[in-house]
Amino acid sequence: MTALGRLIRTTAFKLIAAYLLVFAIFAGSVIAYLGWHTQRLVTRQAVEAIENDTSFMQAQFERGGISRLVQVVNRRSRAPDAGLLLVTSFNGEPLAGNVLNLPLNFLDKEGWREIDYVRSEDQAAPPSRALVNVLFLPGEFRLLIGRDVVEREELRKIIIGPALWGLGLLVVLGVAGGLFVTRRVLKRIDQMTAISDGIMAGDMSGRLAVAGTGDEFDRLAFSLNAMLDRIEALMAGLKQVSDNIAHDLKTPLTRLRNRAEDALRTARSDEEWRAATEQTIDESDGLIRTFDALLMIARAEAGQASAAAVRFDLADTLASVAELYEPVADESGLDLTLESVEPLGVIGVRELLAQVLSNLIDNAIKYSAPDIPGARGTIRLAASRVDGKARIVVADCGPGIPEADRPRVLERFVRLEASRTRPGFGLGLSLVVAVVHLHGGSLRLEDNEPGLRVIIDLPLAPAMEEVAAV
Repeated sequence: MTALGRLIRTTAFKLIAAYLLVFAIFAGSVIAYLGWHTQRLVTRQAVEAIENDTSFMQAQFERGGISRLVQVVNRRSRAPDAGLLLVTSFNGEPLAGNVLNLPLNFLDKEGWREIDYVRSEDQAAPPSRALVNVLFLPGEFRLLIGRDVVEREELRKIIIGPALWGLGLLVVLGVAGGLFVTRRVLKRIDQMTAISDGIMAGDMSGRLAVAGTGDEFDRLAFSLNAMLDRIEALMAGLKQVSDNIAHDLKTPLTRLRNRAEDALRTARSDEEWRAATEQTIDESDGLIRTFDALLMIARAEAGQASAAAVRFDLADTLASVAELYEPVADESGLDLTLESVEPLGVIGVRELLAQVLSNLIDNAIKYSAPDIPGARGTIRLAASRVDGKARIVVADCGPGIPEADRPRVLERFVRLEASRTRPGFGLGLSLVVAVVHLHGGSLRLEDNEPGLRVIIDLPLAPAMEEVAAV
């Protein structure tokens, strides 16, 4: 297909052509109406003038008969602005007037009509057009009174000619402008198509060009680039998850297989078979919990759980989770305290946010338990409003996380060297991040001196001062 053919087949060119056609029809209709109305006005003026002259001539005939009428017609027909006047006998012989070359039978019928005529004083001139009225007078005399309508024809030519040229120029300029605009639009579309083809070929780094004009193409490019950024991040996360699953889950699966194989080789009694089976079940439960956590993270990142969002008091949820973990903390030598708790109305999935708080408190208990018998530590929880947002703070007294490692621990399957000996797969904080982002919030890790302080900020429910627990 040629370049011109591609331009003509574009939607932009078709829209411009449609608008051009509609505008041309509208302009033509306006011009036609103006021309018709103008000609009608000229014709009406001619009719009024003829009617006035007719009334006057009839009055003269009634006053003085045919002789007076002939005198008046001869006098008025010589005036510079005289209309068409003609008086004839019953056989068509002219008695007075300024009209020549009429057909012999023209005066046989009374009434209005248009004629081509030549004035008697300008016999060499070409015929002109006139509107006339023929009257029959007593004595079988004929009276013709008319007005030249050549101005009407000239006015029509003045209007129609430039109008046709204007419409033609409009069409030419419209088509040229349409081709120019379509070419620019097609160029932007071709750029987008080329980038899309590259992305489909596997180059996820491609982005749509932004001209900086702020037009609809720039807005589309911004939206698509943001979508591509999100897709690239999800693809990178998927690749990372796949790599981490292959790396980090290989060990428990291998251990599970070795224990089953060892039981088949060495177990002799029912107790040994039971012990081997229980260990296999424990390992399987751990793997199931890992895959459940991965599935929950994937759903949170995809926004699939947002449909279950309700209004509830986040501070009340924090208090409920803290009450649940208080005995566990006490057994680990920790005091779980709630500080500056005030109602926080939010809109979200209560179960997911409760899981977030459970993960944070569970991590705090796991890493803050004192190593010295009889020693006590403290985990502080707080719920407050800060800068128009709901803020949850979980602060422990454990070893904390070095500042350089804080971004890494939020990723899936990332475990620092100090925590390799503790149970877990490194998915707790990943789930926290996914759920917080699902609710439009943010998460920060800070130094608690000693320990780690986790700060979560979530949007408050609009027009809501206090929300009762749901």
